[in-house]
Amino acid sequence: MKRMKDMPSFDRPREKLAKSGTAVLSDVELISIIIGKGVPGRDVFHVATDISKRIKENAVQLNHRDFFEDLKKIEGVGSAKASQIVAGFELARRYLIKDDVKVTSPTDILPLVSDIVNKKQEYFVCISLNGAGEVVSNRVVTVGLLNHSLVHPREVFADVITDRAASVILVHNHPSGALEPSKEDMAVTKQLVDAGSILGINVLDHLIISKKGYLSMKEKGLL
Repeated sequence: MKRMKDMPSFDRPREKLAKSGTAVLSDVELISIIIGKGVPGRDVFHVATDISKRIKENAVQLNHRDFFEDLKKIEGVGSAKASQIVAGFELARRYLIKDDVKVTSPTDILPLVSDIVNKKQEYFVCISLNGAGEVVSNRVVTVGLLNHSLVHPREVFADVITDRAASVILVHNHPSGALEPSKEDMAVTKQLVDAGSILGINVLDHLIISKKGYLSMKEKGLL
């Protein structure tokens, strides 16, 4: 394998990319552009080749913490280079892979909780989101009586922490059909917002839904 400094300038990855685009570059050449340089005794191509092999071995978990630590085991890869690789994959996933549900408004949430609209008991749901605003999990926290559901921050955030979520959206239904939040709704919301603040998990919104539609506490200026 040739070293970067032994190659003619026109055949080096950055120059090839500038002239012909990314499609003509191999995986190793693309990685060498991302990491920039090697380390004493190891040319950038040697480091990039090892990274390419590790990527293929970890194809299912490219943004996982374990992959970051795995990359650091390669000679010539420290935290900076590992971060560059993992960040590159995360950006690609966010903008090129559209399978995940991304939340930009309350209406994006409604299809996820449509099954509790007609329930005769009050269901309290917590939806975890990652840093890109994509849904990580959607779970029922409690099921209450006809018009009342008790919920505690411990029950809400226990699984959210496991999800490593960046934020949450809270949802509960009103079997009565009313959409205005009760005093209890407001008190619970404040308690959860305060708890989330301590944990570093932002409560983005609290939706009340019923057969009549929905109410967003954030849109109403109540959050």
